[in-house]
Amino acid sequence: MKTIVLTGGGTAGHVYPALAVKERLEKDYAIHYIGGNGMEKDIVAKDKDIIYHKIDTVKLERKLTLKNLLIPFRLLKAIREAKKILKEIKPCCIFSKGGFVAVPVAIAGKCLKIPIISHESDLSMGLANKIILKCCSFMCTAFEETAKTSEKCVFTGQPIRNALFKGNKKKLAFYESLDKSKGNLLVVGGSSGAKFINDKVIKNIDRLTENFNVVHITGMQDTKKISHAGYFQVDYADNMGDYLDYADIVLSRAGSGAINEFLTFKKPMLLIPLSKKCSRGDQIENANLFSSLGYADLLLEEDYDDSLFVLKLNNLYKNKEKYIKNTEKMAKNDACDKIIELIKQVELKDND
Repeated sequence: MKTIVLTGGGTAGHVYPALAVKERLEKDYAIHYIGGNGMEKDIVAKDKDIIYHKIDTVKLERKLTLKNLLIPFRLLKAIREAKKILKEIKPCCIFSKGGFVAVPVAIAGKCLKIPIISHESDLSMGLANKIILKCCSFMCTAFEETAKTSEKCVFTGQPIRNALFKGNKKKLAFYESLDKSKGNLLVVGGSSGAKFINDKVIKNIDRLTENFNVVHITGMQDTKKISHAGYFQVDYADNMGDYLDYADIVLSRAGSGAINEFLTFKKPMLLIPLSKKCSRGDQIENANLFSSLGYADLLLEEDYDDSLFVLKLNNLYKNKEKYIKNTEKMAKNDACDKIIELIKQVELKDND
């Protein structure tokens, strides 16, 4: 049986799309995953069909810190560790989902002449994938516009896990407690949480629950725990498909992995992207595009106002059919099939 290596991490958005591809590969390949000691390790550990290998990983801090001075040394160490693993398992291909975790694996794979395919979820390419682009055969993209970046780029769309298509809201523990006369609002804080959104939801919970059942996935961070009629709080959701089946509308950050999942399931969104103060602005680009296409409404942190926040959610629900109609012009999501075609292509070329 052939062996393939998956890599990527730092956030759930760098892991779940790789696992979506894995679901289509597992019958024909032995699956290995190379990652760090972060969220990717915990997520992959739940899949007994994957062999996990840990390496030292290094992340560039977007602020002045002495830690960045150690990056070259730690990166070289991580590359050596990845090389050792790759030599042992001899994969026919590496599929990278990007992120700082994937960089040393891609560099090691390039040195060993192993074909590499990577995927970029955001509208503009992140630093990690800009580096990986030099190593890979193809860079798959979630957005058509991103595919114009390089001749190596191929528009595939965003890989979506099979489990999301099997969601059933009736499996949710609180389903029978929902007020069926109200709309269903799903708040997604992201895998590591979104403090800004979490705080605003809790601050405005009285007004929000006037019109909505509010289900709040806070993320794995310290968030104020409250008890309120019509409000249901969870830290993390493995069964995201059930929550998507529940939702009439979604409030979220604008990470590409999440918003492409919402789009696939035709969920109207209010997006509050991470501000440029603490990011490279990729979420703002994603949110602006989705807003311009009529898939979502947008509220920037800099423009935030409590009354505007509640008004936008109410209007989103009121006009949800308009947003749903806009999503119907989307082509069917077949990203996994397209990515697997590219994997087969580089395998054949490597064997020539």
